[in-house]
Amino acid sequence: MAGESLHTMGQQHGRRSWAEPWKIKMVEPLRVTTRAERNAALSEAGYNTFLLRSDDVYIDLLTDSGTSAMSDRQWAGMMLGDEAYAGSRNFYHLEEAVQRYYGYRHVVPTHQGRGAEHLISQTLIKAGDHVPGNMYFTTTRLHQELAGATFHDVIVDVAHDAAAIHPFKGDIDLDKLGALIDEVGADRIPYVSLAGTVNMAGGQPVSMANVRALRALCDRHGIKLMLDATRMVENALFIQEREAGYADQSIAQILLEFCSYTDGAWMSAKKDNLVNIGGWLAVNDDDVFEELRNLVVVYEGLHTYGGLAGRDMEALAIGIAEAVQDEHVRSRVGQVRYLGELLTEWGIPIVQPIGGHAIFLDARRFYAHLEQDLFPAQTLAAELYLDSGIRSMERGIASAGRDPGTGDHHRPKLELTRLTIPRRVYTQAHMDVVAESVKACFDARESARGLRMVYEPKYLRFFQARFEPT
Repeated sequence: MAGESLHTMGQQHGRRSWAEPWKIKMVEPLRVTTRAERNAALSEAGYNTFLLRSDDVYIDLLTDSGTSAMSDRQWAGMMLGDEAYAGSRNFYHLEEAVQRYYGYRHVVPTHQGRGAEHLISQTLIKAGDHVPGNMYFTTTRLHQELAGATFHDVIVDVAHDAAAIHPFKGDIDLDKLGALIDEVGADRIPYVSLAGTVNMAGGQPVSMANVRALRALCDRHGIKLMLDATRMVENALFIQEREAGYADQSIAQILLEFCSYTDGAWMSAKKDNLVNIGGWLAVNDDDVFEELRNLVVVYEGLHTYGGLAGRDMEALAIGIAEAVQDEHVRSRVGQVRYLGELLTEWGIPIVQPIGGHAIFLDARRFYAHLEQDLFPAQTLAAELYLDSGIRSMERGIASAGRDPGTGDHHRPKLELTRLTIPRRVYTQAHMDVVAESVKACFDARESARGLRMVYEPKYLRFFQARFEPT
């Protein structure tokens, strides 16, 4: 099955349909609104899909963060919560799961991923430091900047080309990284920030060869290598499918090897780990762990709960084990591919190759007549909601924010609208509805006029900014 699309398997082998490896035990009714109702809701939300009420949304593809469906085993685990303030047995179950499947020695729970980002930034970064990484992520870069560092994008150039076909567009360019080390000095680089299935590049993976070479380069210069493991099981699937020598290895085996080349990881458990809230931070270094273990008490909670209830930690421990099952990961990525292949067949511009957690519509090509300062990706998210009640999100100039030195917009080469697929939530029929709505917006693309920003918060503006039509 490695390397095959779930959408095309039946065509290649006769009439052998594929189905999700789970059955539905509980349902949540969805409300379909009228266009007039959606127009009023969007206006009230300032044309920002983050500010819409969920009751006004039909199919919610805003994010895969905390929106997945938990299994019956996870819900059963919620009943086993040990809500002791200190030494909860559920923490030790979580610790054991991270050690077994990710391989790190020390584990610190946090309330979610950005709590872990904050702790590692405060622990390792000094004012004036430089942090290289394979394309920025919004909250990660902000925590690094607030700790006094400058972020440097050292991803391979092809990652900035939405249409380019390359198996590992998430790889770090070793020459770029080497040049930065020569320029600022290894002692001013506290760690390399490596993300699996790079979100802002369209969910693009990192190869095992690249992380292995990174490990060797970091060792030569005495630099730590830290991993954003948020969607690493999806990254492991791409390695299994695309990299020589891994077709016969399991997702769990590939994940463990990949992590072995890094010094630690932070995790938003609301993604791969299949829970609605939670995160963790794991490291191998005893001294770094001691600092993190102390600092978590200041910002999150005692080191054996880190802002989580015991029941949350139990569901998380179970979710970690479920997340590395090959059939689960194949079905998760397969649903994303199904949607992406429909859009590709219809000539709709998306980031290629299709990523692991979302379809990224290329708003720059979608709305070729709109300048970037008219927020084409934000415009597309608004138009998609107006058409069908489907909620997506912007990943372009609004998300990129402003240069802290000049105050001008960061202007990324990628101007994307993200259709993010929650895990174990929607059926392929929902994906058909989404595809048809995107096509309707594409057919009417010439009528789009863009947006102007009328309110801009100081930090992470894309969450709360407000817009109006031009």
